[in-house]
Amino acid sequence: MRTQSVRQAPFKFKPFSGRQRRILTWWTASSPYRDARGIIADGSIRSGKTLAMSLSYVMWAMATFTGQNFIVAGKTVGAVRRNILPPLKSMLLSRGYLVEDFRADNLLLIRRGEVENYFYIFGGKDERSQDLIAGLTAAGAYFDEVALMPQSFVNQATGRCSVEGSKLWFNCNPGGPLHWFKRDWINRSQELGILYLHFTMADNASLSEDTRERYRSMYAGVFYLRYIRGIWAVAEGLIYSMYSDANEYTDETQPIALRHSSTRWISCDYGTTNPCVFLDIRDDGRDIWVEREWRWDSRSPEAQKSETPNMTDAQYADALLEFMGPAAEDQCAVIVDPSAKSFIVELQQRGVYVKEGVNDVLDGIRDTASLFYRGLLHIHKDCTGLIQELRSYVWDEKAAQRGEEKPVKMQDHGPDALRYFVNTCLPDWRKGAA
Repeated sequence: MRTQSVRQAPFKFKPFSGRQRRILTWWTASSPYRDARGIIADGSIRSGKTLAMSLSYVMWAMATFTGQNFIVAGKTVGAVRRNILPPLKSMLLSRGYLVEDFRADNLLLIRRGEVENYFYIFGGKDERSQDLIAGLTAAGAYFDEVALMPQSFVNQATGRCSVEGSKLWFNCNPGGPLHWFKRDWINRSQELGILYLHFTMADNASLSEDTRERYRSMYAGVFYLRYIRGIWAVAEGLIYSMYSDANEYTDETQPIALRHSSTRWISCDYGTTNPCVFLDIRDDGRDIWVEREWRWDSRSPEAQKSETPNMTDAQYADALLEFMGPAAEDQCAVIVDPSAKSFIVELQQRGVYVKEGVNDVLDGIRDTASLFYRGLLHIHKDCTGLIQELRSYVWDEKAAQRGEEKPVKMQDHGPDALRYFVNTCLPDWRKGAA
């Protein structure tokens, strides 16, 4: 499938900040950094680094090579197509480049005059992603959100850049201070011959102060330090430290019209030996209301007294249908832990519409925290199990010492079910996603 970019209104460039101009010119003949092996731009969200990096990367490639392959990598191919390509194509067309997008091959063919180069799009979401890039010989690589990629993928991609004169381009928001990219690339940037630039929102001259303040109001705790201040901060202590009584409600404080103007979902964290949790959730298009919960813990005293403490998929399905309600107006989509394949099949055989939950832990935690902080996520006070877990949900300190970030896997089943809903059902603009 071949799609050629159509002519469109010229991109309206706004004044570039000093750091953006350095990104755009560091590789030019008059720059003192022209011999650097590559560039790293990190820092806060909405700081203008992605726009400048993607444009400069293509300009450098087109000014330096012809007939060569280049790598453009994001966490997923979809993320590249959503976050990078629309403004990049518009900027390139405004500067006289011709862009052809071969979507089936995830390839951009870019021409200007007699020069043409090939830009292959890759997603680096997990360890298996390194296999996708094996065998390619490239003259350069641009990694967007490199801190979200596995080290094996980045090592494989950088190793493919064997053409004489190739350079590496890295762009990211911060993670933890022991993250492999911070340790192996940023901390060693001078030794490696890499130009390192740190950005804040002040480096984006196109943002008004009102806009900056709006982004500041989206994050709390470690996410504020990383996404707003641009600090490689450690995730420690309570995960939802911003959660408070203000995020809870009762029947008396819930909007009366909610049931008539909202979408209903049931989100599940499935477990056999571990607890199983169902959450009944209402979404009114702005606020999210967790109305009820159901849970079964096979190790609890109540379960141990029953005839079948370890419930089967069929028994869990019976419980979920009872929880949902029998009437036609009770029916709704069910979000299920994607690893619970047998339970998903059981529900589907009973006519339940199932959506497999998106299980991206850190993104889900960040976006759920943002919703709590902005007062858009509400938990009914009767959901005592979920509330207890939210108030005791903590980062794993031992994992942090290894440079990993993950929650302690105890009393996390309600938060997991809630995270599946946020990850799966809400668009980025509602989550405050970076």
